[in-house]
Amino acid sequence: MSDSSIDVVDIGELPPLGVVPKKMHAEVVRPDRYGDPATAFAHEVVDTPTLGAGEVLVAVMAAGVNYNNVWAARGYPVDQVATRQRRGETEDFHIGGSDASGIVYAVGPGVDSVDIGDEVVVHPGVWDADDRWIAAGRDPMIAPSAKIWGYDTNYGSFGQFARAQAHQILPKAPHLSWAEAAAPTLVGTTAYRMLHGWAGNTIAPDDLVLVWGGSGGLGTQASQLVRAAGGRAIAVVSDDDRGAFAMKYGAIGYINRREFDHWGIPPLVDDAAGQKAWTASARAFGKRIWEIAGSRQDPAIVFEHPGGSTIPTSVFVCQPGGMVVVCAGTTGFDAMVDLRYHWTRQKRLQGSHGTNDEQAIAYNQMVVDGVIDPCVGRVLPMADIARSHAQMGRGEEVFGNTVHLVGASTPDDGRRS
Repeated sequence: MSDSSIDVVDIGELPPLGVVPKKMHAEVVRPDRYGDPATAFAHEVVDTPTLGAGEVLVAVMAAGVNYNNVWAARGYPVDQVATRQRRGETEDFHIGGSDASGIVYAVGPGVDSVDIGDEVVVHPGVWDADDRWIAAGRDPMIAPSAKIWGYDTNYGSFGQFARAQAHQILPKAPHLSWAEAAAPTLVGTTAYRMLHGWAGNTIAPDDLVLVWGGSGGLGTQASQLVRAAGGRAIAVVSDDDRGAFAMKYGAIGYINRREFDHWGIPPLVDDAAGQKAWTASARAFGKRIWEIAGSRQDPAIVFEHPGGSTIPTSVFVCQPGGMVVVCAGTTGFDAMVDLRYHWTRQKRLQGSHGTNDEQAIAYNQMVVDGVIDPCVGRVLPMADIARSHAQMGRGEEVFGNTVHLVGASTPDDGRRS
């Protein structure tokens, strides 16, 4: 419940358990600041969100960073504030953040699955309980009401208190610090769905998987999941240091993409010389995969998220009957597929988004069991949220995941022996 005697607490502090201040500190995006994340985010003190039926309020200890709030800060490709106002929400701001670790401070009507005081993480899949698609037993993340928490919804982890649906709440791994626990959930559950969620092309022992961005937050989770399933991951990175980091987290080898120049939309088919040059470079890239694999084995799954610059190559090198699975388009949403390599070799180009409860629970159990490392690359204060998103938006790659401390005071807070 809220306590009228407590107006707001300082960042890095907590009120008594179960006491919710009237206001909270947050890093806020407003439409008149859309653009560069460096200036789109600003520190504000806002009202602490109230809860509806089935909702939970979490005191955020640490918050992870994902590319989705680079998009939110730009107001493109979706103006999230305007979209929510069209649904009837009144707030004229966005508090993002799709990864959180924290402590349950309040529960709404009908919540009996979590208790005040629980130490938790939050998975990013959100949907309406009364959605007819879900009532029919279909995958909730494909439902018309499906959203990503802290991107499509307000009051994510970039405030002192975050509002989530009760089914999103999962137990925090006791051996992890708050910062470590906040790092991997969105990227990890996304990767789990991409590799385990598409019947007919799920990861199997001995499968070869090509992982783009192998040293980043998403890629390091993917390689670990591939290894845990008995497969072999080959990372694509931008330099040798990143390659070594990717191998530390499960990749059997890596390809430095800067050694190739065929990225982006290939020349049209009637440009014979251009097609020949592009194909030669793409074949050389494929040969590098064979060299690492130790045989002429093509990837059964290509783990995609750059999009525009890499999709043509991904479809080209994927094995016949294999799958290119894509969850983003960080280098561009316009991607070209040469259908000759797609239909005749019967490859699958599969979109994948978010996670359902079953997948999130399975992934989180692997974290709790110590099978998956969160791959924390750096831990920053809450005040640096604008800076980290600006760097991500400029393509300044970091190793692993970036995390911001909110309620936690140090990177080691929250770890139990």
